[in-house]
Amino acid sequence: MTETASLHGGRALRSRSWSRQVLAALLKRLGARIGLVWIAALVLVATFAPFIANSHPLYMVVDGAASSPALRHMEPLDWVWLCGFALAVVLLLLPLKAWQRLLGWLLGVAACAAFAYATVSPPALTIYEQYRELEADGRVERLIRAPIPYSAKDYLRDFADTGIEAPLAAGDGRVHWLGTEENGADVAARMIHAARIALGIGFIATGIALLIGTLIGGLMGYFSGVVDIIGMRLVEIFEAIPTLFLLLTFVAFFGRSIYMMMIIIGITSWSGYARYVRAEFLKLREQDFVQAAVACGLPLWSILFRHMLPNGIAPLLVAASFGVASAILAEATLSFLGLGLVDDPSWGQMLNQAVQSSTFNWWLAVFPGGAIFLTVFAYNLIGEALRDAVDPHTQRTAGGAS
Repeated sequence: MTETASLHGGRALRSRSWSRQVLAALLKRLGARIGLVWIAALVLVATFAPFIANSHPLYMVVDGAASSPALRHMEPLDWVWLCGFALAVVLLLLPLKAWQRLLGWLLGVAACAAFAYATVSPPALTIYEQYRELEADGRVERLIRAPIPYSAKDYLRDFADTGIEAPLAAGDGRVHWLGTEENGADVAARMIHAARIALGIGFIATGIALLIGTLIGGLMGYFSGVVDIIGMRLVEIFEAIPTLFLLLTFVAFFGRSIYMMMIIIGITSWSGYARYVRAEFLKLREQDFVQAAVACGLPLWSILFRHMLPNGIAPLLVAASFGVASAILAEATLSFLGLGLVDDPSWGQMLNQAVQSSTFNWWLAVFPGGAIFLTVFAYNLIGEALRDAVDPHTQRTAGGAS
């Protein structure tokens, strides 16, 4: 009876797809669950940031006229985040392959971005204190505010005391959960909106590096010979480029741009992915299924990316998790040095404010520093767990121990 159950259990395990087996093994590890929960929380916070921290009321009635200033003042980037999140949820519920879901999500986000930037035109000048003035005049009949009623760029200029305020120190009816920074802006609001910078630069920079590394590494591993030699020399050249110094140089000459940071981090960190893909393709190119695909006359892109890449993607998944953490650290380092974004909130920028301030305000260092540490630590936990999940030797050892 035991042997029969074991046989059926083995057949059930083999009948599951590779991605399902890896996901099941990943979720068994406590570190991976902790990391995934933190990243999921960051994604939710970044997606719904306009509804969590916003000086514009979610709903208000003034002189009998109802409106939603929060929706009216939403920027194109806000709509892109919301559309991308909705598409990701829908695609996860559909019975599609992983690459089909990813491709569909990328195309959907691109379409949402184009539509949002073409149709959404928020007001050029945002006056946050107008709502507080209306409320003080008694003209507001009904008001629903966000849980944190302050935007990331609301510096409370209509108040006399716009300096640094400690966490939960009430003044004039204001309570800031995490205090304020040196210009009077709410730290909690800036922390929430800064999550978008961290997640965006991590995913986009890593995506660029994955795309370049997979393409060059695949060609190197499949063709070998002269192509491999030229490719390896190219890899060595890019590995010798210091990413941080290149970022500093571009910021000095071309100004500060988050998109420029993403591109530079992406095009200077693809060499590691290329090495992984090259090693896997050198091993797979002699396999029977690849030779059969060549004999059938399939096009090169189909052989490389439809047949070979899915069988050699395991090391890429592990490296990508660490690559996202490295990209976040690079942006935080640049912002900490005072060469990051100027007005947009960033965790590294907030750390820089804590250092530059004449008096040490612990909340300006603890909260953004803790967010950077937890985010990088979460990606490292996921990477370590993913490394064990895709390793067949680890799976056999775990199965034997159980």
